[in-house]
Amino acid sequence: MSLELLILRHAIAFPRNAKRWPADAERPLTAEGVRRARRAAAGLKRIAPGPSLVLTSPLIRARDTATIFTHAARWPKAVECEALAPGTDPEEMLETLRRHRGKAACIAVVGHQPHLGRLLALALQGNTRSEAFELKKSAVACLRFEGPPRAGQGVLAWLLAPRILRQLQ
Repeated sequence: MSLELLILRHAIAFPRNAKRWPADAERPLTAEGVRRARRAAAGLKRIAPGPSLVLTSPLIRARDTATIFTHAARWPKAVECEALAPGTDPEEMLETLRRHRGKAACIAVVGHQPHLGRLLALALQGNTRSEAFELKKSAVACLRFEGPPRAGQGVLAWLLAPRILRQLQ
């Protein structure tokens, strides 16, 4: 059984500011980030079928990005997933995907850099040492796995910058 994985980096958030947001996890999206994410979601909806499961980092900027895609691209409501929190081992995310594989043919994950770049490196190259995968905010990558999601077993189907997604709406 194959699995399609959509990897979405959260939209534009405010810069770190310990006075405004002592806990970085609470740093929200900017109004411009929300606007651009809505347009990117509308563009993605035109070219890709929606996932049947959406997993999101517990940080507010990722959760809010997932909510935007729920409304604008008609994705299902996202479920928080600790394996998407910054600093976690990307292998934990592959393990999570293996657990959900039989329940969904397409899964979307919403998270952060450099974690998502490391997940891409692990899925495609079998290691997390590569810094070659930098996703812009609101960019989406699509991977395909034939069989269980394992390191080095993913195939990149496409990778779209947010600017391209916004133009598709």
